[in-house]
Order: sequence, then structure tokens, then C-alpha cells
Amino acid sequence: MAALRAGGRDEAHRMGLNASDFLVILAYLAAVTVFGLRFRGKERTLRGYFLASNSIPWWAISISIVAAETSTLTIISLPGLAYAQNFRILQLALGYILGRIAVATLFIPHYFRGQLVTAYELIARRFGERLRWMTAGLFLVTRAAAEGIRVFAVALVVRIALGPLLGGMSDLGRDVAAVGVVTLLTLVYTFEGGMRAVVWTDVVQLSLYVAGAVVAIFAIVGALPGGWHQVLAVAVPAGRFRVFDLSFHLTTTYSLWAGVIGGAFLTTASHGTDQLIVQRLLAARNERQSKIALVTSGFAVAMLFTLFLLIGALLFVYYNEFPPATAFTKTDMLFPTFIATRMPHLIAGLLISAILAAAMSNLSAALNSLSSITVVDFYARLFPQAGEDRRVRISRAATLSWAMVLFFLALVSRRGGTVIEMGLSIASVAYGSLLGVFLLGVLTRSASERGAMIGMLCGLGFNVYCWGFTRIPFTWYVVFGSAVTFVIGYAGSRVLVWTRRPEKEVSTS
Repeated sequence: MAALRAGGRDEAHRMGLNASDFLVILAYLAAVTVFGLRFRGKERTLRGYFLASNSIPWWAISISIVAAETSTLTIISLPGLAYAQNFRILQLALGYILGRIAVATLFIPHYFRGQLVTAYELIARRFGERLRWMTAGLFLVTRAAAEGIRVFAVALVVRIALGPLLGGMSDLGRDVAAVGVVTLLTLVYTFEGGMRAVVWTDVVQLSLYVAGAVVAIFAIVGALPGGWHQVLAVAVPAGRFRVFDLSFHLTTTYSLWAGVIGGAFLTTASHGTDQLIVQRLLAARNERQSKIALVTSGFAVAMLFTLFLLIGALLFVYYNEFPPATAFTKTDMLFPTFIATRMPHLIAGLLISAILAAAMSNLSAALNSLSSITVVDFYARLFPQAGEDRRVRISRAATLSWAMVLFFLALVSRRGGTVIEMGLSIASVAYGSLLGVFLLGVLTRSASERGAMIGMLCGLGFNVYCWGFTRIPFTWYVVFGSAVTFVIGYAGSRVLVWTRRPEKEVSTS
């Protein structure tokens, strides 16, 4: 890695990528789009389009879950967190595993009792249509907002990578071009192939960005004069490998308590009530395979987090040895800037392709889940006479519409803080009330629709207050929001005199 060491001493020697890097990126974009199009026209029913007719093996579902929940935010934000802080965010991964076990125990058995396509059909069966529309509508709004931030992360990468090639364009112009290209190419195969195309392209794309992370790790270590010995000598005393924080303060984002408790609640909500993940669980061949896919994905996420945090710690050592010409003003820019200005050509192209792979993987998942909710929970209920062929056509139209919505939301998201924490914060505000409602449905028999609606509104309002007016971090939002929703929803159901039709119950057998 002599070239990388030389680049460390004089980063002015290269700005952006060259023709060979662009060929690698273009080859990847073309290949993954063509691969996704292999699945075009195979699905003629809603279950086929949104659940791949329950034909996906557990290992592919597991990989797709990891790809759906990690995204570009993982690749660009985690190195920045380790560079500026340490590995404490790994404490969340411990909670992620516990949360998955809770979902496998509490929710998956209910989802496989009946021909469900979306998570919110379970709410309709237990409570009624009004609460179904409330929960589904909340998912659409918050998922779209959070996904807009994830899509914008692509622009951060491309803006740096293309460098002088876009020198005559404004920052807005670069962002429009970057987001537009990735959105369009992802839309092509998601529109045509549905969930089957989404899952199998996820497998390819996750493999690419894991390979990219491994290449980056060896490249950075090889560029350091002292190799791994230098890494340990510099990063360990600086506390960059610190994982556990045993302090208990509600304003501490990453402590063991926030990670285990908050992470468990966050994952129980995201993987038990969020259609983005539930849709993959429902696409498994059977309940047992769905549970295996979910639990194994937790360990895979912990591994992925560790890889990208390690990159951040290595970059801390690298820039300690070869200081940048100008200090980084935003840690999200750290890894993309390193790739574009320090990595050897071809390898740089591979790593940019890996980041784009993560973006396309997550975007395809979002488009498919948003479309499924729009059609199954809204269109099909409003137009029950519509046939399967028409519903599939509407599903494709909904996919196209949501692609345009996410494109504009990504541009609106151009201002903000660290993108991974922005995305998690927005999602967590809604997850608390959603999880509370689902727990009311599966753990109680006496909770009513009206009581659950009141509880949901109170839980959502409480989390909005925490987000906007307190220093409580996002890691606690789901814990508090679900507790408020459950307690008020249950108490309200007991107090209110319900004079309408009897409530339906979800079998607990």
C-alpha cells in the first residue's frame, strides 16, 4: 500500500475518481439492474408481488433483513461515530438480538395464523379498521420521512466521489443528480419484480458492501507504517475501542442500559410492527424459517456494525499519522472523503459501488413496503371489488409514486445532523406508539379499539415532546412511547363504556 501511504502525505495528488473507478461503478449499476430485471413479470397476485409467494429460503430472508435495516447510513455514519467517539453504539446490537427473540415469540406466530400480507391486517382483526388505518398511516408518514434521510446519504457520497467532474454544478444540482440516478435504477427492478427481485438483489448487494468493508480494513492497515501494532498503540489509549458504558443517565445516548433495554424495545418495534421488516418475515416459507431468519440476522447486524466501526477506528489512526489538509466538519463525510482522495483507483470504485449497493438495497425495501401498505391497507379496503390483476397494476403505480415522494423528501433532508441518528430518531418517535398498540393486541383481551387509539395518540405525543423539548436520546423513545401507549390504552379501555360491536380477539392459543 505504498501508494496509499504516499497519498496520506499529499492528498492533493488526486481529487475524486478516475475513468477506471467510473467503469467499476457503472458496471455494478448496470449488472445489479439487469439482475433485478430477471424477475420481471413473474408475479400476477398481490401475495406474489409483495411476498414472493412464500418461496424465499430463510438464509436469503436473513440477509435481506440485514440489508434492509443497515443501508448507507451504516456505511458512512458508523465510521464517523468510531472516529469521533468509540464503539459504544455496539451496545444497541445486544438489545437488537434480544428484541428479535421477543418478536419471534410474541408476533411471528400471530402473523402466520392467516393469509396476512401486511403487519396492520393483524390490527384490523384484533381491533378494527379505524385503528388499522391509524397505524398504517403512521407507518407511511414516518417511514417515508426516515427513508428520505437515508436516500439523501447517497448524495453525500456521490458529491464527494465525483469531485471535479461536477465542478460546474451547484451542491443542489449534484444532490439531484445523485439521488435521481440511484432512485431511478432501483425503481426499475423493484417496479417490475416486486419482493422476489428485492430480496435476491439484497443478497448480492449485501455481499458487495461486506466485501468492500473487508477490503477497506486491509487497505488502511496496510497503509500504516506500523500496521496492527500501530492501530493498537494509538486507538486503545484514545479509547476508540471502548464498547461498554455502565453509567445510567437518561441523556446518555449509548450506555449499556440504553443499548440493551432501548435496543430491545427498538428492535421489537421495528421488526415486529414495521412493514419494511415484517414483509420479509411473511415472505418466508413457514413460521419456523421466519424465526430462524430473524434471529440470525441479529448476529449478522452486530458483525456488520463491528466492521464499519473498525474502519472508523482505523481512520482515526490513519489521520493521526497522515493529518488531513483541512479538518472534517461533518463525520458523515469521513469515509467517503477517504475513499475518493486516498484509496487506490479501482478499489475506490469498488467501495463507492458498495455504498451505492447499500443505498439501493434499502431503497428497494422501502418502496416495496410503502407500496404494500398503500394497496393492501388502503386501496383494497376502499375498492374491495378490484380484481387481482388490477391490484397488481395499482401496486406498481404505487411503487412509482413513492419513488417520486422519496426523491423529493431526500432533497428536503439536505440539512441536518448525523444521518444515522436523524433516521433512527424519526423512526423511534413512531415506533413507541406502534409497539404499544401491538402489545395491547397480543397481550390483552379487554383492550378496545377506542382505548388503543387514545393510548396511541398519547404515546406518539409523548415521544414528540421527548424528541423536540428534552435531551432524552432516541434510544429511550420506544421504551417510553410503548409504555405510555400500553398503560393509557389499557386503562382507557377499562374506563370507557364501549357500546358498539364487540371487539375481535387474536387467539392466544
